[in-house]
Amino acid sequence: MRLEIVSRGERSKAWTYLSPVLALTLTLVTAAIIFAFLGKDPLEALRVMWIDPWMTKRGFAELFVKGAPLIMIAIGLALGFRANVWNIGAEGQYVMGAIFASGVALYFYEVETWPVWLAMIPAGILGGALWGAIPAFLKIRFNANEILTSLMLTYVASLILLYLVVGPWKDPEGYGFPQSRMFAESANSPRLISGTRIHVGVFMALAVVALGWFVFSKSLLGFQLKVLGQAPRAAVYAGFSTRALTWISLLVSGGLAGLAGMFEVAGPIGQLNPALPTGYGFTAIIVAFLGRLHPIGIFFGGLVLALSYLGGEKAQIALGLPAAVVKINQGILLFYLLACDLFIRYRLRIKARKVA
Repeated sequence: MRLEIVSRGERSKAWTYLSPVLALTLTLVTAAIIFAFLGKDPLEALRVMWIDPWMTKRGFAELFVKGAPLIMIAIGLALGFRANVWNIGAEGQYVMGAIFASGVALYFYEVETWPVWLAMIPAGILGGALWGAIPAFLKIRFNANEILTSLMLTYVASLILLYLVVGPWKDPEGYGFPQSRMFAESANSPRLISGTRIHVGVFMALAVVALGWFVFSKSLLGFQLKVLGQAPRAAVYAGFSTRALTWISLLVSGGLAGLAGMFEVAGPIGQLNPALPTGYGFTAIIVAFLGRLHPIGIFFGGLVLALSYLGGEKAQIALGLPAAVVKINQGILLFYLLACDLFIRYRLRIKARKVA
């Protein structure tokens, strides 16, 4: 007797979209079991982590503040993933976008007018796009694997950030701490709802969702990327430029990650510091697949993962759970999502060994 994996043939469209729901349900069940082993009331822990954070006005607002960068980054990644261009270095592009935007804010520190903040937006996009252009060039010119090159560049970006905040951009009045000075008011994103931290970046994320839906569903570019991902040889036969689509995928995904980094330093943080690499670039990969590489799905997936961050912080305070609880839940969710997708496409079959 032996097990073999057999294709189910045509995929069920219903199960394709139900897979994230099933994965999330299994994640909650597994989390409850883990909480029980840690000596906590499972139902109480689940309530504290997944319900309490968004039940207040401030908590509900924070859900969108944390979800905005995840959504922007994930939509950029989905653009490439649809074409089998695997940008795994969005975290580095996010950091470089923040660095470029911070450079504008610090250079014009004495300027007290709003054009400074406006100039930070293209600077952030440019920083992320340039960092995404490096793996694009290496892939096109030398056929280097973009998974490895984009991932390794993440660590380079973090080291550049560290060099800047302990060197030329270090706050002269920061008592030796490795951080830049706080940005001037003119370099901070406008707050839109009093009593909350909701800023313009949240509405920019909604605009990116709408634009992503149009590109994916209604544009020739979206069709070309889909064909390239599902049938590369057909894309070449149809005359689609795989080189151009690779460049577009990595530049756009890098630019959106850089935009998310810009809004993070100009919004919740207000300065450049070593804590900026929050892991959003990696978490956005889960968001992209949880949302089925569709902008609307990514919007809700971004809110779910943002809730895991907020819930993890609340669980640390209210229940004394370790900080790793966030990563544990995100890892479990990714595991179940991949497992559900596997069994949607394939099934296990027991096959008897032939007797000689």
